[in-house]
Amino acid sequence: MIHKNLVKAVVLSLVIAFTVVSCDKKEGDATSSEESAKLSVDFEKYELENGLDVILHQDKSDPVVSVAIQYNVGSNREKTGRTGFAHLFEHMLFQESENVPQDQFFKNIQDAGGTLNGFTQKDRTVYYEIVPNNALEKVLWMESDRMGFLINTVTESAFYNQQEVVQNEKRQRVDNNPYGHTGWVLDKNLYPEGHPYSWQVIGELEDLQNATVEDVKEFYDKFYGPNNATLVIAGDFETSKAKELVEKYFGEIKRRQEVEPLEPQPANLTETKRFYHEDNFANAPQLNMVWPTVPQYTEEAYALDVFAEVFSSGKKAPLYKVLVKEKELASRPFAYNNSQVIAGEFHIGVTANDGVDLDEVEAGINEAFAMFEENGITDRDIERVKAGLETGFYNGISSVLGKSFQLASYNVSKGDPGFIEQDIENIKAVTKEQVMDVYNKYIKGQPYVMTSFVPKGQVELIAENSTKAEIVEEEIKENVAKVVEDAATEVVKTPSSFDRSITPEEGETPALNIPTSWKAELSNGLEVYGIEQNEIPTVNFSLVIEGGHLLDDKNKNGVANLMSDILMEGTANKTPEQLEEEIELLGASINMYTTNESIVVRGNTLTRNFDKTMELVKEILLEPRWDEEELARIKTATINGIKRSAANPNVVANQVYDKLLYGEDHIFSYPTSGTVESVEAINMQDLKDFYAKNFSPSVSRMHVVGKISKNATLETLEGIEEGWAAKEVTIPEYPVANTRDKASLYFVDIPNAKQSVINIGYIALPRTDADFYPAEVMNYKLGGSFSGNVNLILREEKGYTYGARSGFSGSKIPGAFTASSSVRTNTTGESVQIFRDQISKYKEGISQEDLEFTKNALIKSNARRFETQGALLGMLQEMSSYDLPADYIENEEATVKNMTLEQHKQLANKYLDESKMAYLVVGDAATQFAQFKNMGFDEVKLIDKDANEVTLTEVKQ
Repeated sequence: MIHKNLVKAVVLSLVIAFTVVSCDKKEGDATSSEESAKLSVDFEKYELENGLDVILHQDKSDPVVSVAIQYNVGSNREKTGRTGFAHLFEHMLFQESENVPQDQFFKNIQDAGGTLNGFTQKDRTVYYEIVPNNALEKVLWMESDRMGFLINTVTESAFYNQQEVVQNEKRQRVDNNPYGHTGWVLDKNLYPEGHPYSWQVIGELEDLQNATVEDVKEFYDKFYGPNNATLVIAGDFETSKAKELVEKYFGEIKRRQEVEPLEPQPANLTETKRFYHEDNFANAPQLNMVWPTVPQYTEEAYALDVFAEVFSSGKKAPLYKVLVKEKELASRPFAYNNSQVIAGEFHIGVTANDGVDLDEVEAGINEAFAMFEENGITDRDIERVKAGLETGFYNGISSVLGKSFQLASYNVSKGDPGFIEQDIENIKAVTKEQVMDVYNKYIKGQPYVMTSFVPKGQVELIAENSTKAEIVEEEIKENVAKVVEDAATEVVKTPSSFDRSITPEEGETPALNIPTSWKAELSNGLEVYGIEQNEIPTVNFSLVIEGGHLLDDKNKNGVANLMSDILMEGTANKTPEQLEEEIELLGASINMYTTNESIVVRGNTLTRNFDKTMELVKEILLEPRWDEEELARIKTATINGIKRSAANPNVVANQVYDKLLYGEDHIFSYPTSGTVESVEAINMQDLKDFYAKNFSPSVSRMHVVGKISKNATLETLEGIEEGWAAKEVTIPEYPVANTRDKASLYFVDIPNAKQSVINIGYIALPRTDADFYPAEVMNYKLGGSFSGNVNLILREEKGYTYGARSGFSGSKIPGAFTASSSVRTNTTGESVQIFRDQISKYKEGISQEDLEFTKNALIKSNARRFETQGALLGMLQEMSSYDLPADYIENEEATVKNMTLEQHKQLANKYLDESKMAYLVVGDAATQFAQFKNMGFDEVKLIDKDANEVTLTEVKQ
């Protein structure tokens, strides 16, 4: 979608990792942390006469180029009564400009094989593209057109449409989500009225509805001039040519109003404020506390970052020890310092276990503070926190887009893209004494804002002395279409020194260049796949153990999922705390998770630490600790997660959909996490039996990508080869067939939902079917991209949703064709009908133009397919999972090139039959269910979250 509104509470819960991504080392192969920390990303910076800052960074490792343009404007520049406007304006810039027609921004970039997007934050707005290197001129043409040649195309109807889209985004991200209003309550009460951070980036619904075209023009003129922007080009280009193109397309754009920097405005609380809210979607109580701190890049901000990490992250952290380990009040408490341009905030967030009184959580947090004061902070703590800096930096610059974001951000914030070097040094310079000082100055005994969000009807769980938060819930009324007609006037073109209406020609498309991969089989049967990529000194790896959820017993569902948790809780020789610390001191990450068909160990480390990291993987894999205390904690966390998910409309929709499609006899109709009852019944012996029976190299595959050779990899894996003996593992087979013979409408009630979640489809085919990839190609124009028909109608034309899509899933087991969206509640019936009509119409065939667009988008995008280690790891996993040849992408490209209109139509008619699909709606039954009885479905059923039929009377009770 167009916008990524980064929610700090999620992204920054690992604040040091976030800081690292924006501020660690540079390219090169260093042999020590001290040495590598002095490296830097090479760049050239210059300024056009109109004030546009231009930064160029060459990286010819892949035939791709990224363009990022950051405007020094975010929600911090808005006015009371016009909140959400920076983000709303961001949406407008994706509509059209004087020389780029309606809806062509996305289509042009996709047609070139690229991708694009944008995001708005409190302090910045960023637009970006990543394209094959032959399309750089097209990107610069488009970006310059919306910078200097946009405003005459802003019409009432286009503006109204995006108002609707943004309102739906707010409903999806905020109003229809558990705890969605937390940020609003915190910011409104932390900052004084009128402070630039006192409102949300998404804005107030009333303000979004009242915004006008005149507001757009004023905003554009003030903030979207070249003198308030930084343009970064990173990747495979020639410097002289890039400078020539930048001057051609941006040089003639006039300066606009000067934008003065905002002065720091730290918040100043004189007393603690405590609020509560009964949340319609929450199934567990949640406590948040926030203290005012300092702006970014200050000495104290760095120390607060380190304090947050030491206080909350990992098993040594006081917050974990008290709330999770000792008192069993919560599963994943977190803290982070969020220092921004003009002010900072220190956050603690705790989603409590089911039924826990938040007074107990508050008391536990205070105990954690006391523990921190008593134990202090050690040199080893500092070492552990800083150890991830190097790995984090390299991960942050693994793509040209990542480099673009970093260079732009430092230039806007500090006036110097090279500040990255100083930023690293500032983090490395933090001392134990500074950490204690900022704790005593900003946290200990200082006033804060607290929120208690509890499930409806459970007010007894709120923290004492809390006042009801003044949250206004939107009332979704009957949909009345607002007709907005534009005056039939010709768009006035802004004068230019050349004809900007001519789309620049793309050069020759980069040839497909599949990286060389290797394969080996160890003596114990473990298959190993690898790609040597020497761009950055890191290694990404994954071990895939076949089986996963498929091996679960339906009567004790969830054992596989618990396996991937318990194995990470220490080893026979290391406590959970010791294991975690060993991983962190290497600057590595090792994670384990369960999927429908596998258990996966995934990791990332510096090349020089690969041996030690794999020693830990071997220990985790072959020497389980089987810690009963940790199992009890894991089960509690899992059960609470299951209960919380039951209130999330999207989770409910996906789980019910699987049950409807796969049926009671298939394990896929049961959630991977298990149910409350099944998890409660699982004991340690169940896990030991699962491990003894199903963990074997004979059903496992290792994938390694990075700056490491085949020989070095195989030498490192000798320990796993010698210590892990093969055994026979039988993976159950569950017959799957599409036996649907009618169109069935199923409705699950979520009272007062602001949106309806729609899933439409049926079982289609497995990934192993020869038709699978051709079917994916066929679907592309229906709903496989932003320019898909369903998205263009439901989002761009109607404004009913933030996004709509369709696609095929499938593995070795047949997966579903699914069309899905979340739509405004009062458009539910019409939206379902639009999906139904579009699927039916699609079988009539598409135009030659649409087929060419599909071919261009899929073939040209292969240039971007091999850039990062993560992407290469995904390629290896796909190869190994489905026994594909090393050149399978070349075969896919041939499939796309050779597809005809007739083949496309045949595939659509073979795999799309709207008359036999399940139509699932999760939303407000009281207002939306009845209409479906008159919409021509073969059957209409109201069902509960277990897919059992119920009556409306039962639902209301």
